[in-house]
Amino acid sequence: MKLIDDCTPCLLHLLLLAGLCVPSSSYPASRSPLCGMLRSMIHQVERLTKLSGKFHNLTGEELEHLEVAGNRLAGLPDMEHTAAHIDSLKVNESLSQLFMYTQSFRLHVNWLKTAKENVSLSSQPAKETNTHLLHLSTFLNASLHQIGEEVPPSESPSLPEVSTPFDVLQFSVEISKRLRMFCFWSKRVLLTIQRLSRCPRH
Repeated sequence: MKLIDDCTPCLLHLLLLAGLCVPSSSYPASRSPLCGMLRSMIHQVERLTKLSGKFHNLTGEELEHLEVAGNRLAGLPDMEHTAAHIDSLKVNESLSQLFMYTQSFRLHVNWLKTAKENVSLSSQPAKETNTHLLHLSTFLNASLHQIGEEVPPSESPSLPEVSTPFDVLQFSVEISKRLRMFCFWSKRVLLTIQRLSRCPRH
């Protein structure tokens, strides 16, 4: 009995140490419920990046010789790309901003699809792009609801009249370039939110 009594404090000490070790080794760090949707959003952005180069079907040499008159689509968003800006973003503000930008591109891409059809140009890339923008918008909407944020209202941009295939081509090039910038910005923002939310990368 004396041997058992002498060992009791030692056993209790070992059990206490084991109890402290189990949570740190058996359970993952707390992570956000947004993780699954963030992975899906990044996937949609990657698909959009590939589609952004198919809007005009022009070669690099043809693009160099095409005179595009500045940024004529004033309703397209301008993204801040600096590392300091990206690092300063908060999850709720970032998702709201990303939702508004996505909705803006959806409206512009739909407008371009109609303009292409009106001048008998292929609208397939615009249709595919709109599908992935819709998926991205849906995930963003659900994410905002999940964190208790209001979904910002969509604004209708002022869009120009298009009457010639050349006009459509110019706008196709402009949207293509701006969409690519949007994808670059969006992926950086989503990866930052993923890191802040302690989500696994794979």
